[in-house]
Amino acid sequence: MQNTVIKLDPAALERPPMLTIRAARRGDLQQILDMIALHAECHGDTAKVSAADLDRDLFGTHPWITALVAEAGGRLIGYALLVPMYRALEGLRGMELHQIFVRKDHRGHGIGRHLVSRAREHARIAGCGYLSVSAATGNFGAHRFYEQMNFRAGPVTGMRYVQSLG
Repeated sequence: MQNTVIKLDPAALERPPMLTIRAARRGDLQQILDMIALHAECHGDTAKVSAADLDRDLFGTHPWITALVAEAGGRLIGYALLVPMYRALEGLRGMELHQIFVRKDHRGHGIGRHLVSRAREHARIAGCGYLSVSAATGNFGAHRFYEQMNFRAGPVTGMRYVQSLG
């Protein structure tokens, strides 16, 4: 996967002149962890993920997730986490955009749109037929954002059951 470089308007002093969307590297772990904690705070929650967990799931023997990061001025300012999905009845691969986050001081400048575009590209390259994302019922800003990014709201059916394996 190649890096995507986007030139931003240099007249806008509150944002950096260059933005790169790229796959995460091991050296990004702490900054990603910090942003996951900020994401959790936005939803009134506390992140419990550790550096060891994230390292295992991104870079371990059997990577479980993919992280795309938005970088500007040597600092990560956003991320998207992707998890594979499958529709067995259709034999169709998909990708869940599990989380997307942009630091508060960088929101409203199109960074989230670039992350979603890159996530879409990553899913296509992986042979996926769809990209899926969810948002909390009352998160109307996220609803509008995803609709503007050409996601279609679908019906939520049934209950999801979970069983601890630990």
